[in-house]
Amino acid sequence: MAGFVSHFTNRLDAKGRVSIPAPFRAVLARDGYEGLYCITSSHCQAVDAGGNELCAEIEKCSEAFAKLSPDHDALSVALFGASENPKVDGDGRMTISDMIREHTGITDQVTFVGMKYKFQIWEPERFREYRAEAQKRAFAMLSGQAPASSGGEPA
Repeated sequence: MAGFVSHFTNRLDAKGRVSIPAPFRAVLARDGYEGLYCITSSHCQAVDAGGNELCAEIEKCSEAFAKLSPDHDALSVALFGASENPKVDGDGRMTISDMIREHTGITDQVTFVGMKYKFQIWEPERFREYRAEAQKRAFAMLSGQAPASSGGEPA
């Protein structure tokens, strides 16, 4: 399967850097994106990260609104103006920025979570809590017991 899959937890070093998991670095290399694109999630305490495929999804969202309209401008500020392109060093490490720390609550460990076309960056305990609720919701949706939602926190 191509894309970002599984999850990994790594510790920050003394300089606030963390190693992006090797399988995720391989996906980014195949994608051809130089570096990494990061944006805070609109519906959970994680940061969405990825390359060209994530950027294409974001671009599709912004194209749904007329350019120069208030809605397009608001979406552009949220999706592009509040994003970051952290540098990835030769050893595959990225620095966890203040934006990422403030949105996620990360202190000393980072959980990377694959989501096919993107991955998320989480504080490990918050991810464990989110995953438990997300799994309940997903199993209910798959069994036809709960309606699918277009977004938001797991119920």
